[in-house]
Amino acid sequence: MKAKIFYHDKCFDGACSASLFTRFYRECISADATFEYHGLVHRAGALFDESDFTGDENAIVDFKYSDSPRLTWWFDHHQSAFLTEADREHFLAGQRDGSQVMRKFFDPNYISCTSFIADTAKSKFGFNTEPLRDLIYWANIVDGAKYESAKAAVEMAEPAMKLTMVIEAAKDPMLVPRVIPLLTKMSLSDVLGQPFVQEQLAPLLENHQESLKLIGERAKLEQGTITFDITDHPVEGYNKFIPYYLFPAATYNVGLSKSSFRVKVAVGTNPWTPLKSEQLINLAAICERYGGGGHARVGAVSFPLDRAEDAAAAAKEIAAELRSQTV
Repeated sequence: MKAKIFYHDKCFDGACSASLFTRFYRECISADATFEYHGLVHRAGALFDESDFTGDENAIVDFKYSDSPRLTWWFDHHQSAFLTEADREHFLAGQRDGSQVMRKFFDPNYISCTSFIADTAKSKFGFNTEPLRDLIYWANIVDGAKYESAKAAVEMAEPAMKLTMVIEAAKDPMLVPRVIPLLTKMSLSDVLGQPFVQEQLAPLLENHQESLKLIGERAKLEQGTITFDITDHPVEGYNKFIPYYLFPAATYNVGLSKSSFRVKVAVGTNPWTPLKSEQLINLAAICERYGGGGHARVGAVSFPLDRAEDAAAAAKEIAAELRSQTV
């Protein structure tokens, strides 16, 4: 029995979700299963290739829904979990008729997909989550931006935060699939200490300091919203808390960056803002209008590399909208 797990790539919660699902599946579904991992990224155009669903079981965790008849498991917690209303209806139909009620799960109220899978597997299948308590805790911290301060988030003293940087910046498509099975049985500190992880860490820490300097030079704060454009310095990722480290009083952030496969508009809410939830703008709803999505407090829109001007225009419009509505 081969279980193929599709997960949100370049994402700590995505890797943790795939790891937790692996252990759950092995302990509660099939002890003899073998596992294969396939990272998915948000990009312009089709997100799935039907020919990739080659497992006897195919699971998607922490990523958008697919109506493929080959998909047998799905867990997601993003508000923008469905690409189309047809996808949403396909999911709901399976819930109504009972055909997928014990295999496909969605709850946007969870901080992390890892904790969502853990609670669901525990309550519905009797899965013992205690050995993975630390993994679940840090998935919530990282995906929910629950750091005690911007300083803690940017200076990254904890192993989970350094591991997050390695995962988010991974260029080797096999790096995260090597990390995932280790997370099922090792502490975060021990995973971080693996030689193949350590060799990635030193240059990334250096790049982190360069990103901090570059964004510090480019970022501007106006009417509660930070904006910056670093598309002339392509990066595979940067610490998303840098803007709030630089401007603690900001409410929102709109960053424009370019990687090897997309131009990205990243939109976020300062996790340490004193504003109440009801005073904040739903960022996923804004990003959905441009073909993106995410959570209420953080979202993104991806554009093809040849549509950099469209990305810049979208970033400008989103920033203007946030400024106009900021309390």
